[in-house]
Amino acid sequence: MDEMSPRVLRMFEELGKPELDLHELFEAGGNDPDARRAVFYAVENLVERGLLEERGNDFYALTDAGRAEAGKRREGPRRDG
Repeated sequence: MDEMSPRVLRMFEELGKPELDLHELFEAGGNDPDARRAVFYAVENLVERGLLEERGNDFYALTDAGRAEAGKRREGPRRDG
């Protein structure tokens, strides 16, 4: 997974919303135009992979797979012992 995709997935938890519009997701890239472009490509990639669902009018929601992926990234690697 590219560097920006996990940041985009975390935005849903950070903002505490089930749906976010593209402008809210751009916050993952800050004010840098190149980073915002990377957010746009990450959103497209996440939709293609089934982790985000388009809801119309530039709104997106996590799918069940997206929530699972975001949870895995939040928990980090498991340690036995």
